[in-house]
Amino acid sequence: MLDSPLADIEVVSLNDQARDPEGFAKAFGSSFQRYGFAIVRDHGIDDALIERAWAQTQELFALPEETKRKGHVPGGGGARGYTPFGVEIAKDATENDLKEFWHIGRELPAGHRFADRMAGNIWPEAPVGFRDTFLDLFAAFDAAGAKLLSAIARYLELAPDWFEPAVEDGNSVLRLLHYPPVSADAPGVRAGAHEDINLITLLLGAEEAGLELLDRDGRWLPVKPPEGAMVVNVGDMLQRLTNHVLPSTTHRVVNPPPERRGHSRYSMPFFLHPAPDFVIKTLPGCVGPERPNRYPEPITAHDYLHERLVEIGLIKN
Repeated sequence: MLDSPLADIEVVSLNDQARDPEGFAKAFGSSFQRYGFAIVRDHGIDDALIERAWAQTQELFALPEETKRKGHVPGGGGARGYTPFGVEIAKDATENDLKEFWHIGRELPAGHRFADRMAGNIWPEAPVGFRDTFLDLFAAFDAAGAKLLSAIARYLELAPDWFEPAVEDGNSVLRLLHYPPVSADAPGVRAGAHEDINLITLLLGAEEAGLELLDRDGRWLPVKPPEGAMVVNVGDMLQRLTNHVLPSTTHRVVNPPPERRGHSRYSMPFFLHPAPDFVIKTLPGCVGPERPNRYPEPITAHDYLHERLVEIGLIKN
């Protein structure tokens, strides 16, 4: 169960979508509108695939630093491959995050129209089977995300397939995250307070304590989903698209209590992005006399992503 006051949030089952798409959309969308996040069980990603992915993630980050750095692309903005420990920093933060990560993106065929804006994947020599595992996991996240976007569209009184052309060949990223053990005097957070850039984030691995969300009253609320459930949150692109009807969640990862500081923390967020040429333009249904348009100037997803990557230190101007 979630710690109060989050305990009153319904944990929705994706199995209910096929039986009652309107009811599922209302429950899921209402959670998004109130908290900027939702908890989804029965998400359809195979347990054996997830177990294999966890094992290979741990094996990857246990490799020597010089081996992992073969997957690092200086100046690449962390788009694909390895980003070393301590590089990323939350917007407006003073301390760099205590994490390292590996990014996997969409595989595009040769000559694809987005090839100049979506980098190719970088595959490590080890662990064995890494490429196949994470291409399968990427596809599974993609499928689950499409179902959740359909529910969001219904909640916003759009056509259920409204997001489909927006995310076709989208620049989504699967991030394998490792927070190494921390010392007793380490800074208070493993990842500083931030909002995600994308449309929605689908997160596995939040069962390990540390993830906290900032509620409207200024309190940090710990998130502890049921085992195997997925935490899903609104990203800034969706917040902008909906004129803050669906708010992007400010969240952080705090250091564990002393008895857990000698343990690593792993998580796997899937950042669901639209295609680079998708124009983020405020939805007309999210603008009114009491909700003026905060973003009268549209922006492409590619340009918005670039602006934000500069802010968090992954791209240098």
